[in-house]
Amino acid sequence: MTRAQPDVTVIIGAYEAMPYLVECLASVEAQTLDPSRIEVVAIDDGSADGTGDYLEEFAARAPMPVTVIRQENSGGPSGPRNVGLARATGRYVFFLDADDRLGAEALERMVAMADRNGTDVCLGRVEGVNRKAPRSMWGANQDRTDVFSSNIKFTLSAQKLFRRALLERHHMRFDESLWTGEDALFTMEAYLRADGVSIVADYTCYYLVGRDDGKHVTKSGGYQLRFDSARALMGLLERMVPPGPKRDVLMVRPFQVTLLPQFGPVFLRQDEEIRRTKFDLAEPLMDAYWNEGVAQRLRVHERLRLQLVAMRRPDLLVDVLEFMKAKHEPRPVLKKGGTQLYLAYPGYRSRKDGVPDRVYLAEPREAKAYPGWRQTPAETFLRGATRKVRRRLGRLRKRGTGPHGRVAA
Repeated sequence: MTRAQPDVTVIIGAYEAMPYLVECLASVEAQTLDPSRIEVVAIDDGSADGTGDYLEEFAARAPMPVTVIRQENSGGPSGPRNVGLARATGRYVFFLDADDRLGAEALERMVAMADRNGTDVCLGRVEGVNRKAPRSMWGANQDRTDVFSSNIKFTLSAQKLFRRALLERHHMRFDESLWTGEDALFTMEAYLRADGVSIVADYTCYYLVGRDDGKHVTKSGGYQLRFDSARALMGLLERMVPPGPKRDVLMVRPFQVTLLPQFGPVFLRQDEEIRRTKFDLAEPLMDAYWNEGVAQRLRVHERLRLQLVAMRRPDLLVDVLEFMKAKHEPRPVLKKGGTQLYLAYPGYRSRKDGVPDRVYLAEPREAKAYPGWRQTPAETFLRGATRKVRRRLGRLRKRGTGPHGRVAA
C-alpha cells in the first residue's frame, strides 16, 4: 500500500547538537498534527558527540517516518539542508535547527494557515530562549502579505514553512559557498517568488535557543563573512527587484542588519589594519547600492555612520562612535518654522568635514520624539488621508466587498 504524501517534511541538520537535540526531537514528537502527516529527514553532519546515535534511536521509536542520513562534516548548515531537501516528499518543508524546538501546535497551525490562504511561505511566531528573536512582525495574524508591505524582511532565518513546489519550480537550494547568511539569501528569494506569505502571530511556533557552548553559527566566524553575506543578499535584490522604492525598502535590511554592526562599537576596539580592511570591503557595496532612497529610511545615527563609510572617513566615524559611546545626545536644531529637525552629531555644519546637511535631517518617525518639531500641513493632510483610506478599506473588508462594491476575492 502506497503511503499518502505527508503534509510537511521536517528537515533537521545536526552537528554536535547534544544535549539540545533531545528537546528538539521531543518537540517534533509532541506535534498535534497527526504523525501520518509528518515525515522527518535528519542529517548528522559528521558529529562526534553522539548526535547520530541519538537520531537513530529516535527514528526507531518515533510515531512518524524518520530518515537519518550520516555524512562527513560539510562545514556549514547549507549542505545538510540541501541533502534534506533532496529527500523530502512533503507538500511543505520546515527547517528545524537541532538546538531549537517547536511549539506543540506549530506545524498544525502553519499548514492550516498556508492551506487556507494558498500561500507559499508561512511564518510562525518566534520566541528567544537565552537569545534575542525578531519581534516587529508578530503584531497580528496575517492571512496574506508580502515582503514589501510587512516587516518580514527582518526575519530571514530558514525556520519557516515553505511550499515545496515553489522551491522545486525555481530550483531553490542553499548557497553552500556562504558560511553565514545563507538562510537570508534563500528566504528572501522565497519571499520574492512566493504567491503570498502568511503569518501566525498569536501562537509561539518556534523557540530559538541560545547555546552556552559557543557553537551557534551566528556567533562564529570572522567579520569578512558578514561582508560576504551582505554582498550576496544585495546582489540577489539587484537581480530580482528593479531599481526604485521597492528595491530601496528591501536594501535597508542588509545595510542595517549586516553592514551597520561592523561600523558600530566593535569598530572602536579594532586595530587600524582591520578598520582599513573593513572600509575596503565596504567600498564596492557602498558604490553600487548606497543611495538616498535607502538612506532616508534609516535613523540619523545609522545613516550618518554609513555615509561616513561611503565617504571613506574612518576618522569622523570614530568621533561619532565615541560620541555615542559616551551616551551624548545630539543637539536638536529646528529650522523652517519647526518643520525640519537636524540632529547635530559630530561633523554637522562643518565645512572641513564636508558631510551634507541632509544626512543629519531626521525623518518624521524620528523627529516626532523632539519637542517643537511639527509636520508640514501637506504631511499632516496625507497622513490623515491615509488613515481614512485604511479605515474605509477595513470596513469594506469586514462587509466582504471591495472598494467598488464587488465581492472581495
